[in-house]
Amino acid sequence: MRTEELLPGSRSSRVSSRFRTRADGGLGRLVRWAKPPQLTVAAFASLVLVGAVLLSLPAATPGDARAPWDTALFTSASAASVTGLIVVDTPSYWSAFGEAVVLGLIQVGGFGIMALATVLTLVVGRRLGLRMAVRTRSETRIVTLGEVRELVTGILMVTAVFESVLAVVLTLRWWLGYGLPLPEAAYTGLFHAVSAFNNAGFALYSDSLTGFATDPWITVPVALGVIAGGLGFPVWVELWRFTRRRRERHHWSLHARITLVMTGLLLVVGFVAFLALEWSNPATMGGLSPRGKLLTAFFQAVMPRTAGFNSLDFGEMNTQTLLVTDILMFVGGGSAGTAGGIKVTSFAVLAFVIHANVRGEPTVHVAGRRLAEGTASQATTVVLLALGLVLAGTLTLMTVTSFTLDQVLFETTSAFATVGLSTGVTAELPLMGRMVLVFLMFVGRIGPITLASALALRRRPRLYELPEERPIVG
Repeated sequence: MRTEELLPGSRSSRVSSRFRTRADGGLGRLVRWAKPPQLTVAAFASLVLVGAVLLSLPAATPGDARAPWDTALFTSASAASVTGLIVVDTPSYWSAFGEAVVLGLIQVGGFGIMALATVLTLVVGRRLGLRMAVRTRSETRIVTLGEVRELVTGILMVTAVFESVLAVVLTLRWWLGYGLPLPEAAYTGLFHAVSAFNNAGFALYSDSLTGFATDPWITVPVALGVIAGGLGFPVWVELWRFTRRRRERHHWSLHARITLVMTGLLLVVGFVAFLALEWSNPATMGGLSPRGKLLTAFFQAVMPRTAGFNSLDFGEMNTQTLLVTDILMFVGGGSAGTAGGIKVTSFAVLAFVIHANVRGEPTVHVAGRRLAEGTASQATTVVLLALGLVLAGTLTLMTVTSFTLDQVLFETTSAFATVGLSTGVTAELPLMGRMVLVFLMFVGRIGPITLASALALRRRPRLYELPEERPIVG
């Protein structure tokens, strides 16, 4: 990015300003001067509403009847937030047009509206203005404005590569292994590839992927696609840099190290937990061979990283397994990617803060680095807001339904963390319950911090500080 492109008085800035003045009306001025968090909220809200309108059209369903508005809205919110919770069966309820709308919502929602707008700007104008850079920074949580162009290009490359490779592998398996006609196999492979990499969890089978639980050519590629999308795009950009600098010593950022280590750790914890808790459960993996148990345990350990595919029936799992899954879903995946939850970095930062406080250290040091000021408070805010939203949603659903605590907590956590796993009660929720999940999915996609910042229309600077006093903690 050239420096002159960011200078308000530069020639490119003046030309761009004159062009925008002619082309934009009042709405354009509103978009230009709105705060990035507000633009993020408005963009995703618009995406959800447009998707709901398209899904409510007669062409979206096989018959002549339109889908009810609440069904269209719920499905649109679930797809745009790359969650995967459903109130109707995707392959039987929606037509080819409806499935295409769902697929488009998944792709746009996963890629990010602000990132997509930046890519279009780069393609058409070959230059990136300051305002667009700021908006994309808000969407993708980039550290510096200078990294916007590189990161968005990385987003495009990583998405295209992973989705293409995954689609080819799945297409070949469904074509050669299950005898589907090549066009149908290609469509099925593409749909599940996009859904997997974007951590959406929508499937074209009524039982998700339980029919392929012991098929490694289906479950392993899908699981790897979920992991890739859940790492976060900044990590993949750094991995790309590492491959280009193989002969030089590459300095790994603290964010990348935390994300990679925590991802591996949580996958191991989930794998061991599913094996130990469901090994003898006859309703899940009890009747499988040892190889099948290992495969299904790995697959289900990956899915709480915010992808809603399942190869086992969660409605038949033990209560302990549901609680472990709740924790894994709540933590989620990497930042600035397709995963949801509080993110592994927030979870790790809190662990580091606890470790430093126990040792009596005034600052937090991790892997030879000191955490920047405000990082701990930001992670605490994210976790507490997320916890409050999940608890409030759980209490509301328990009030309007007769489901048990473990079922309701599982659904609300899955919705907020944009996972999509379900014990099977989502379709039975009343309208009030569905709207609660819609709200949780929406907030979970844009992030509690973004929503809170967008709602704060004005920031009041503190002109003075009050006398200090320390309450008794603990």
